[in-house]
Amino acid sequence: MEILALNAISPLASEALGKKYKLSKDAKNPVAVMLRSFKMHDYALPESVLCVGRAGAGVNNIPIADYAKKGVVVFNTPGANANAVKELVIASLFLCGRKIVDGINWTKTLKGKGAEVEKLVESGKGDFVGGEVLGKTLGVVGLGAIGVLAANAAHNLGMKVTGFDPYISVKGAWSLNHNVKKEDNLDTLFANSDYISLHTPLNDSTKHMINAKSLKFMKDGVNIINCSRGELVDNSALIAALKSGKVNRYVTDFPTESLLGVEGVITIPHLGASTPEAEDNCAYMVANEIVDFIENGNIANSVNFPACCLKRDGKQRICIIHHNVKNVISSITDIIAKDGINIDGFVSKSDGKELAYAILDVDEVLGSKTIDKIKALDTVIRVRAI
Repeated sequence: MEILALNAISPLASEALGKKYKLSKDAKNPVAVMLRSFKMHDYALPESVLCVGRAGAGVNNIPIADYAKKGVVVFNTPGANANAVKELVIASLFLCGRKIVDGINWTKTLKGKGAEVEKLVESGKGDFVGGEVLGKTLGVVGLGAIGVLAANAAHNLGMKVTGFDPYISVKGAWSLNHNVKKEDNLDTLFANSDYISLHTPLNDSTKHMINAKSLKFMKDGVNIINCSRGELVDNSALIAALKSGKVNRYVTDFPTESLLGVEGVITIPHLGASTPEAEDNCAYMVANEIVDFIENGNIANSVNFPACCLKRDGKQRICIIHHNVKNVISSITDIIAKDGINIDGFVSKSDGKELAYAILDVDEVLGSKTIDKIKALDTVIRVRAI
């Protein structure tokens, strides 16, 4: 079976896929698509595609809602690149507190000064004095895999750390250092933080969460780090806050034309997950997600369908994507029961809104006519027999 690669993917993906699958940039009838940054919003998705795997966490480049309506499951790899991004966040803390970039750029201007360089360095270094992070307060907005690692690392550096995340997972809560203080109010976190690091997904509620209004709650001279998504910050308001002195430094992994050359802004060329280790981890993880879905119908780490897994128990597995309305399951099981076939295993999950997913293990192989009857139901979007 062919899997279409829309970007260069780590060789570990092919290792995880095994011999049953061929990862190719020229696949004609792929069962799945694997990508990193390729923009899919205007892409003509082949009808053969069952799922899309993003080798990374963010999925803004994928029309996930549209794909859900087509019965195409979209996977991502939360946590696979978390350590790489965490390390960049920690580096950004030092770039904010100390005028390291300014100092490096200045020393480059000394080229050609010969024996005077050492004397010029000693006389000029006073222009690049900065503060230490020890004892300062870091506010972490979003305590997912990356936010938790960043919070714990900052605590180990001797910082006071507060965190805000009304949707923190049980795993995240258990992983968080017990010294990290939980804030129930985002404005309070802003008001008490010397450094703020953003780790939330981009959606309608988080877009421009750093804006003229929220900046007013912050300390004068606050430092802001954005290794999550550029649109979390209103760049116009941020630039105005830099000019007024409200913000000391803004380090972002998402350069834009308006931010380039602005004093106090340090732009990093989207290096958060750009390590061989992170790319390997993401590729390996997404390949395993795709294989488990294609071969077993199991869904884990999908961004447009609920997690739904079932241990194999039967001669055949039926996987059904359907509308989340009443009596769907009974209409499906009635069709199966009329053929005198027993259901050995069953699980069904919904997204709480429009769509749901069901896995049924049956003790005999369903005939094509039975499968067609299930497909013909108005409430059913996609059916697979494995």
